[in-house]
Amino acid sequence: MSLSVASAVSLSTLQGDSLSPALGSSALSYSGLSSSSLSTTALRLPGRRLGNGLVVSAAKETDLLTGIVFQPFEEMKKEELAIPIAPQLSLARQFYEDECEAAINEQINVEYTVSYVYHAMYAYFDRDNIALKGLAKFYKESSEEEREHAEKLMKYQNIRGGRVKLYSILTPPSEFDHAEKGDALNSMELALSLEKLTNEKLLQLHSVAVRKNDPQLADFVESEYLTEQVEAIKKIAEYVAQLRMVGKGHGVWHFDQMLLHEGDAA
Repeated sequence: MSLSVASAVSLSTLQGDSLSPALGSSALSYSGLSSSSLSTTALRLPGRRLGNGLVVSAAKETDLLTGIVFQPFEEMKKEELAIPIAPQLSLARQFYEDECEAAINEQINVEYTVSYVYHAMYAYFDRDNIALKGLAKFYKESSEEEREHAEKLMKYQNIRGGRVKLYSILTPPSEFDHAEKGDALNSMELALSLEKLTNEKLLQLHSVAVRKNDPQLADFVESEYLTEQVEAIKKIAEYVAQLRMVGKGHGVWHFDQMLLHEGDAA
């Protein structure tokens, strides 16, 4: 079947007269389509004035693609979306500021330092001449939890394309006895101070994320750390209050037994 070009091209004079008959029916043939099937897809040429007073009107190809709001192949040409070639550069990193990367590494050090102190407390209360197994259990679990927090931050650092840097850790004390308070209360007050300090450092990390307009880092800190941190502060604050009530004597043993068997009913 054949189709004349007049079915695809529409030319008009300034007065609005059609010139399609002037093109002739044999100007162009197209096999397989009828003229009626293409009559609704008129080819329009760029609008310009011809010497004889004719105007050829046309639309660009993109104008025919109605409803397109996202053109990825054009937007991917932006420099910030270019994939690095150098082998030492992260391929995943995007919108991740150096200050955020450094703040994550600092928080990793905080978590490991607190874990180290808790581990020293565990070793102290596990001694044969101290023998407060409940406190030893509590501090061992606390140490493991802080280490998990550090490892979670390391994992996130790698997800964002940062580089984990492990800094030196301060050597913790090995003795926790106190002449007036006793070792149980003294260590628990130290634990409360450590949890409050950790919370302060987490809030500083969150403020860096907000200042650097990194909502992903801010959400990570909020969802994974902040709520859990205030809950830990509340729990240890209650332990401090209870130890202050029981004093240094026999009550400490009962408190220790409570910690030792905590969770057994579950």
